[in-house]
Amino acid sequence: MTEGSITLTGSELTIEQVELVARHAARAALDDEARGAMDRSRAVVARLVEAGQVVYGVTTGFGDLATAFIEPAQTARLQENLLKSHAVGVGPAFPREVVRAMLLLRANTLALGFSGCRPLIVDVLLAFLAEGLHPVVPEQGSVGASGDLAPLAHLALPLIGRGEVELEGRRLPALVGLREVGLEPLALEAKEGLALLNGTQMMSAIGALLLADADRLTKTASVVAAMSVEALLGTDVAFTAAYHRARPHPGQAAVAAEMRALLSGSTLQQSHHADAHKVQDPYSLRCVPQVHGAVRDALDYLRRVLLVEINAATDNPLVFADGAVASTEAVATGGGQVVSGGNFHGEPVALALDFAKLAIAELGSISERRTALMVDPRLNGGLPAFLVPEPGLDSGMMLYQYTAAGLVSENKVLAHPASVDSIPTSANQEDHVSMGSIAARHARAVLENVQHVLAIELLVAAQALDLRLARVPDAQPGTGVREALARVRRRVPFLAADREPGPDLAAAGELVRSGVLVDILGAAEAA
Repeated sequence: MTEGSITLTGSELTIEQVELVARHAARAALDDEARGAMDRSRAVVARLVEAGQVVYGVTTGFGDLATAFIEPAQTARLQENLLKSHAVGVGPAFPREVVRAMLLLRANTLALGFSGCRPLIVDVLLAFLAEGLHPVVPEQGSVGASGDLAPLAHLALPLIGRGEVELEGRRLPALVGLREVGLEPLALEAKEGLALLNGTQMMSAIGALLLADADRLTKTASVVAAMSVEALLGTDVAFTAAYHRARPHPGQAAVAAEMRALLSGSTLQQSHHADAHKVQDPYSLRCVPQVHGAVRDALDYLRRVLLVEINAATDNPLVFADGAVASTEAVATGGGQVVSGGNFHGEPVALALDFAKLAIAELGSISERRTALMVDPRLNGGLPAFLVPEPGLDSGMMLYQYTAAGLVSENKVLAHPASVDSIPTSANQEDHVSMGSIAARHARAVLENVQHVLAIELLVAAQALDLRLARVPDAQPGTGVREALARVRRRVPFLAADREPGPDLAAAGELVRSGVLVDILGAAEAA
C-alpha cells in the first residue's frame, strides 16, 4: 500500500510521515531549496580540499586518528574506507520498517545542507526507498556516540555496491540488488562517507516507530481498562471530571475523560452506585487515569525530543555555507565555515527513550494486575475461578496471567536505563557515550511485551464481561465497552471449555497492535 508523498526540507518531517514511509511505502523527494542549500555547503568542502586545509573528517582520519592528514588525492578512498571499516555490526538484522525509517531520516538530515555532501547522495537514499532496496543492518554494535556508527555504516555500504540488501524478501549482495533495480553504485567524494554515518538515525528511527505504536497502545489501554472495570463491577466515581481538575496533569485528565465516555450509559455502573459496602476499587482500576496518564505524558516528552532530532543536523563537522559562525575554532574558507563539535551524541534521545520504556513498562504492570483480579475468584466479584464455566475440569484462563506476569517481570530487566552506562571508545577520544541504541532496542522489546500483556487483558476482560452479563441479564456495559466487546467477539469466541489459546492470543494481539479499537474512544466521546 502506498500512501501519498513527502517532500524533505530537513526541518519539517513528522512522526506520522516516518511511519508512512517506513510501513506504507509513501514516496519521498528532496525539496528544491534544500537541494540548493546542499550545493552551497558542498562547494565549501570542495574549496577546502582544493586548498589542502586540515579539516576533521575531510582531510584527516577519524576518531583518535584525527591528527593523520590525508592528501587531497586520497580523500575519496578515505570515505570508502570509512564505511568499510565501521561496518562492524553483529546480531540479527533490523526489520525492514526500521531500515526504511533509517534511510528516510538520514536523507532528511542531509537535506538541511550542513553536511557538505552532494544532493545526489539524498537522491540515491530515496531511490533505495522507492525501489524497495533495503540494506541489511545488524542490530548490535552502536554505543550512541559518535552517533550510530556501525549501523549507519551498514546502511550506507550498499550505496557504493558493498554489503548486503534485502529485495522482495531475498537477501542479496548489494551489487546484485543495485543491478536488479537499475541503480549504479556511488563513487563517494570528500566528506560524504562521514556524512552518511555520523548521527543518531538508528535510535531515532526505532524511537519514531515506537512512538507511533505507543500512541495507539495507550489509547487501546483505555478501552481495555474500561472493559476490566465493568467486568469487575468497578465504579466510575473515581473518574469524575472535578476530581481530576484538582490535579491537572494533561495525560491524567485525558484518560479520565476517555474512561467516563467509555463507561457512559452503563447499567452495571448504576448497580454498583447503590452498593454501599464497596466504596473504593483496587488501585489498578481506580488509578487508571493517574498511571495511564503519566505514561502519556512521558511519551509526549519523547515526541518533543524526536521532533527536534529527526529534523536536526547530527553530522560532524558541520558546514555553514554562509559563514555565520563566530568562533576562533571554526575553519573558514571562501565565505563558508566548518565547525567540529558533538551533535552526533545521542544523549537527548537516549534519556527520552529510557524514560519512555519505563513508562510503557508501567502500562504493562498495571494491566497484569487487572488480569490477576479477574481470574481470582476471591477478588473478581463472584465470577468462577479462572473464568471458565467448569473450573477444575478446565483450567480456563489460569495461564494467561502467568504469561502476563512473565512478560512484566522481563520488562523490569529491560527497563534498566541504558543511558546511565558509558564505556569509552576510540582510545579515549570518545570518552563518554550515550548507549542510546541500546535504550532504543530495549524500548522496542518492552513495547512488544506490553502489547502481549494488553492483548491478554483484552481476552480476559471479554471473558469476564460475558460471564458477568450472563449473571445480570438486564444489565448493559457502557456504550464504548459494549462496542469493544462486540469487536473482540467477532475475532475470538467465548471460552466455554479449554482450547489451544494460540489463535486467540494472535487475534487479540492483532487487535492491540493495529489500533483498531482506538476509534471507539472518539465515538464514545462524541456520544
